[in-house]
Amino acid sequence: MSKGTVYLVGAGPGDPKLITLKGLECIRKADVIVHDRLAGRRLLAYARPEAEIICAGKSPGRHTLKQDEINRLLVEKAGEGKTVVRLKGGDPFVFGRGGEEAEALAEAGVPFEVVPGVTSAVAAPAYAGIPVTHRDCTSALTIVTGNEDPLKEDSRIAWDKISTGAGTLVFLMGMANLPFIAGKLIENGRPAETPAAVIRWGTVPGQQTVTGTLGDISEKASRAGLKNPAVIIVGEVVALRDRLNWFEKKPLFGRRVLVTRSREQASALSEAIEALGGQAVEFPAIRVAEPEDYSPLDRAIEGLDSFRWVIFTSVNGVESFFRRLRQHRKDIRELRPVRLCAIGPKTREALEAYGLLVDYVPDEYRAEEIVRGLAGKIRAGDRVLLPRADVARKVLPDALAELGADVTEVTAYRTVTGDGGGTPVREMLRDGEIHMITFTSSSTVRNFVKLLGEGGLDRLLAGVKVACIGPITAATARELSIRVDVVAKEYTIEGLVRAILEYYGGGGEVV
Repeated sequence: MSKGTVYLVGAGPGDPKLITLKGLECIRKADVIVHDRLAGRRLLAYARPEAEIICAGKSPGRHTLKQDEINRLLVEKAGEGKTVVRLKGGDPFVFGRGGEEAEALAEAGVPFEVVPGVTSAVAAPAYAGIPVTHRDCTSALTIVTGNEDPLKEDSRIAWDKISTGAGTLVFLMGMANLPFIAGKLIENGRPAETPAAVIRWGTVPGQQTVTGTLGDISEKASRAGLKNPAVIIVGEVVALRDRLNWFEKKPLFGRRVLVTRSREQASALSEAIEALGGQAVEFPAIRVAEPEDYSPLDRAIEGLDSFRWVIFTSVNGVESFFRRLRQHRKDIRELRPVRLCAIGPKTREALEAYGLLVDYVPDEYRAEEIVRGLAGKIRAGDRVLLPRADVARKVLPDALAELGADVTEVTAYRTVTGDGGGTPVREMLRDGEIHMITFTSSSTVRNFVKLLGEGGLDRLLAGVKVACIGPITAATARELSIRVDVVAKEYTIEGLVRAILEYYGGGGEVV
């Protein structure tokens, strides 16, 4: 068997969007991914379902796998003919021990490639509003290891030279040694009043930044409780933060928001939250599944020309309906005599993507408004098709029947409990790590409760804010004894994000 290839991939500093295109390409094709503790876990979502995921788990003072074990593992997996990604935080060749791993691979005759990543030495200061070089301050940058043993007699750091001969100094992995680092720099001629900063969890919404001077930064960082992972910056450029701080000024910065939508639909809400500086924690409380019995939908499709109206109440309904239509070797021409109604703009857009024009969209995106708007458009005896979820409310078919319509309600898809896994989220709620929970349907509420269990839920949610996409979802939450803090006026993802912004008093546009 020919040997596989190992890709030493830099995952970037924390923000998963800072991965390079080539790095993402490697993750998507990997048979095996060996990742570090600080390599963004969200990047693993791009791995193939069958890929083997191995956590190397290295952190200061604690190692799931020792370095020589990691080296052997990479050689072993490549020897099985597999494509291996070694996913490392930051850049693999900037204090990432990527050089050692590359040497081991070269010695074993294993083909390898290096995919550089965005190093935290540059990215963390940038997200804190600190450019590591600036024409008015310095044109030199020195990156130094921060975890060298301070008791080591033969230090490889030329303290006498970097203290006075370098512009900006960036120390990585140096929190435990911060007092020693500051002391050595002052001892070797760096003025104690030199601006300095410590940035913890740079580039993610949990980012913390403490600024001061070389003389007091150690005390300030200790008082703020800063620990690893952190980046230490020393130099005049730190003073630019007052003007250039951009990330921490975003309206949802520091907020961790639980997204309970299905995995397939979570991205739009997650991206909007993160564009505003928040951190989205995806917890798919629901999953869209096929109907247990397709025969009612199949019969409706066979007799489409007998319907006067088809009403779609969700994007899921649209996608499920047209997927089944294609399986019957039919297309949009079957809808030629039919008039179309969509419950809201996203559902309308889903229909328009198939080249269809929608005849009616209510001003308020709920079943009751559909009925009010169609009251003058539906005649007695008109056949109306409702392809929707198995657990949908009965308000719409019942009200249409009162108008004299002949309503055929069919299950186009089922909403079932998602695979979010309640334990990690329960722990985050218990530890106060979730600031807000979003619910985008009654199903997300019910299944959220089912996944977490009702026992002690009131205590878990005591300090957590709850935002609902509309009054129906909010009513379901209240029925299940969940306090609701935010209800969107416009029942869309954009409306929900706008309502969250208003609640937190944030400005800016919804992205």
